[in-house]
Amino acid sequence: MINRVLIRIKVLQIVYSYYRNETHDLKLAEKELMFSLQKSYNLYFYLLLLMVEVTRLHRRNLDIRKHKYVPGEEDLNPNTRLIDNRFVAQLEINEALRKMIDAEGISWANDEDFIKDVLDSILVSDIYADYLKNPEDNYETDREFWRQVFKRLICNSQDVEEYLENKSIYWNDDVAIIETFALKTIKRFEEAKGSKQPLLPMFKDEEDKLFATKLLHQALLRGIEFRNIIDKHMTNWEAERIATMDMHIMQIALAELLTFPTIPTSVTLNEYIDLAKYYSTPRSGHFINGILDSIVKELKSNQLLLKD
Repeated sequence: MINRVLIRIKVLQIVYSYYRNETHDLKLAEKELMFSLQKSYNLYFYLLLLMVEVTRLHRRNLDIRKHKYVPGEEDLNPNTRLIDNRFVAQLEINEALRKMIDAEGISWANDEDFIKDVLDSILVSDIYADYLKNPEDNYETDREFWRQVFKRLICNSQDVEEYLENKSIYWNDDVAIIETFALKTIKRFEEAKGSKQPLLPMFKDEEDKLFATKLLHQALLRGIEFRNIIDKHMTNWEAERIATMDMHIMQIALAELLTFPTIPTSVTLNEYIDLAKYYSTPRSGHFINGILDSIVKELKSNQLLLKD
């Protein structure tokens, strides 16, 4: 589930922290990388649990209204389609979700105001109004309702993103990426699989997990070598005027170029140029593109880079 785009972001963050920390402890850096990736994976389960908690709050609210001192007709006979949603009922008992909740202490217990805000946004939406009017009342309709809610109200909500980023410092760059995986999971659910519906694993395969640790190791262990290569190609630039983040990005890019023969050169260059645009200065993308392009040409001419 954690893709290589997110892995590269996390490695960049750890490399940046590594050079700011005078101890330069490689084992500690690797431990922090895996901890950060685990936190990203936890966010996936928080997003799935969010749908369950919103439903639970709506159920409590309807029950409170039913027991008012003088309940009205709507209080006594509310529309229960949302709390009877079959997809959420299945999600609530999902074995993989329950296991992760217990193992990682995942909970929205201290976030009732946030849960209420999400519920309120749903109840006033056209998505909810259309759901109540839909004559089709089945599992597929219930699942599609939550897919639309997630896609249009949660994934596109700046308030949700800001709240999640404030909830954990490890989620500052994760929310948009992890939301896409939660959305993908909703689409994959099948009623027949009941509580055993599989969720996405932390890594797609062992190769991606090894990519994370190997990229970090190579970027740090060969850091001096890579920085010397970079310095050779900065003849028109003063090293002290180069943004620190630019140096880190190019260092990791070289680690990937020279360590992973199956990753095309163009893919690596595009990924790190994009990182530079987001994490460094406005001119960093153009600058890094020029330096890396020059380095790649030299490496290929010296037959030190043998891939396209």
